[in-house]
Amino acid sequence: MNINSVLIANRGEIAVRIIRTCQSMGIRAIAVYSEADRYSPHVALSDEAVLIGPAESAQSYLNAEAIIAAAQRTGADAIHPGYGFLSESEVLIAACEREGITFIGPHREAIRLMGSKIESKTLAQQASVATIPGYHGADQSETALVAAAKDIGFPLMIKASAGGGGRGMRRIDNTEQLIAELPQAKQEALSGFGDDSVLLEKLITSPRHIEVQLAADKQGNIVHLFERECSIQRNHQKVIEEAPAAFLEEAQRAQLFKDAIILGKTIAYDSLGTVEFLLDNDTGETYFLEMNTRLQVEHPVTEAITGFDLVEWQIRIAAGESLPVSQEQITATGWAIEARVNAEDPANDYRPETGTLSLYREPRDTDGDIRVDSGICQGSAITPYYDPMLAKVIGSGADREQARQALLRGLADFTLIGVGTNLEFLSSILRHNNFVASPLTTNYLGETFGGDWQKNPSDDTLLVCAAVAKVMMLEQQAGEPQTNQRLSTNHISPWQSLGGFRVLARSGQIGKTRINLITPEGDIETVILSGCNGDYQTQIIAHQDIDQEDSKHTVCAGWLGEQILQVEVDGLSRHLAVDCLEDEIILKWAGQSYCYQQLNEQQLALSDASSEGSGELKVIATLPGLVTEIKVSVGDQVTMGDTLVVLDSMKLLHNLNAQTDGTVAEIFCTEGDNVEGGAVLIELVAEESAD
Repeated sequence: MNINSVLIANRGEIAVRIIRTCQSMGIRAIAVYSEADRYSPHVALSDEAVLIGPAESAQSYLNAEAIIAAAQRTGADAIHPGYGFLSESEVLIAACEREGITFIGPHREAIRLMGSKIESKTLAQQASVATIPGYHGADQSETALVAAAKDIGFPLMIKASAGGGGRGMRRIDNTEQLIAELPQAKQEALSGFGDDSVLLEKLITSPRHIEVQLAADKQGNIVHLFERECSIQRNHQKVIEEAPAAFLEEAQRAQLFKDAIILGKTIAYDSLGTVEFLLDNDTGETYFLEMNTRLQVEHPVTEAITGFDLVEWQIRIAAGESLPVSQEQITATGWAIEARVNAEDPANDYRPETGTLSLYREPRDTDGDIRVDSGICQGSAITPYYDPMLAKVIGSGADREQARQALLRGLADFTLIGVGTNLEFLSSILRHNNFVASPLTTNYLGETFGGDWQKNPSDDTLLVCAAVAKVMMLEQQAGEPQTNQRLSTNHISPWQSLGGFRVLARSGQIGKTRINLITPEGDIETVILSGCNGDYQTQIIAHQDIDQEDSKHTVCAGWLGEQILQVEVDGLSRHLAVDCLEDEIILKWAGQSYCYQQLNEQQLALSDASSEGSGELKVIATLPGLVTEIKVSVGDQVTMGDTLVVLDSMKLLHNLNAQTDGTVAEIFCTEGDNVEGGAVLIELVAEESAD
């Protein structure tokens, strides 16, 4: 069978990844896109692209008939589903079979058997592969689930039967909590996978998440491509993955490979797939968790240590070709670690972030040990409709330490401005001694950061550096003589090139410049600079703390190269990477990015005048999303902490709670509304005013 054209039924970085392999094989790559993705990189990179619907996934990327229609319209020979969306959908593969289109993935029965956590665990047990004790029954009533929970014993986990990604998953410590959280767990399962079935499992208190990559062809050959460690997770979603797994005994590794191969043979598997296991770090026992019958997000680390292109393998297997190598010919060389770069705020319970990327620059791969898989570019709009993952950075090396250092360099050199990301959080994980010195478990983040990771705050030295960088750029624009100075002036408006420091300068006197900045922490500060040509006296004025004394500093600064600034503040010298945009100054120092927003005098005056308000009486959408449930009516009395609105954003449900006691005065939304971040949804009146 020849595959000459492939339609990629996905978006973002995985669509870009598949397009590149298709084009390297001489295969025409066809993209699909929603209205929100019209100008996305995967559309621009494809040979042809088809609009399939509105931004909402249910009407575009989850619409199997729209995907099939796009394939027919473009004459696609095959459909590659990527991961997520319809990648494990019996509906899509059935439609492909009906229309004579090759589905790049396993046969439909394999998807069906492994698509249900309940059925897959039964199958594993029949094949003598150990599973975690739990309830996988068809009776999904509250009564049956509560009774099963009591038999299993607490604590336990509740999980969506039809899918993964942490959706619907919760730790349950008692019967009351199970009854309270079961409805939302089932709702998340239904929203994410179209099936509200859940299962219960005994909670392994010190688990490692280890998975085995399988590859099998239609001739009955099956091999493993070693294991991956995926234990570092937030909200049950992977953050850092690596291959191979560290601190793993050879007997454990051999057992994982054996069980994975047994399961693959049991269902006559015939594509790329991943068998996931939990390894009890206390006992050393391994348990089958689930099988993903698709390409995994973390497949690049396996590619790095084996040298194989797994997407190419998928395509060739779907075309009927045999595996290119036997198990004995497959070797693992070196180490690779991957970090998922997400649009989220790790210091605020991983709240999704949205916005437009005003600056995007990938890390430089000068040593050939950094890889970036991305589906975004400068100007990309990050919306609430899809998963928050923006890109993946992969570091590789001869051993784990070399791979770790490569990844740290890659993260430090990655610049994304305009939307909040977890870049600094990822670096904190990799730098911590716990990552280096001991086995990883899914408790890693809680044990390492206590559930309260915070970014290193900015300081006065960085504030001065930001102001100095801006002034030195303006000096350069105005033609002041400088040595060794080069600065990116992307997006600088003509008005900003009017060196304000000249206005107050008189013959024989030193001009002054006022730079008003909002710090990364949201404080407003003014830096007054006297001097020029890299030599300055500075004074910092704090606007939001009238009791804080102004601080003064002596500064010497100069450019060491393009976008690299050396600033000496009161004898302390720092080297920083600098980007100056129209109204933003971005500094990168010690592996972290610090973004300062510049205010003109009018904006500063407006900000100073708008400090009053009673925000705690308003329930505000903390991020854009879909209102799925309003739990109160006008006139209802509420207490602090009560959930008033449930918001669906980036495939997760978010409870918006009352910040104070009060009475519901007005409701400004209805269920089904799409709301912007910052929108007021409900307004309360304080108890004493509620008559």
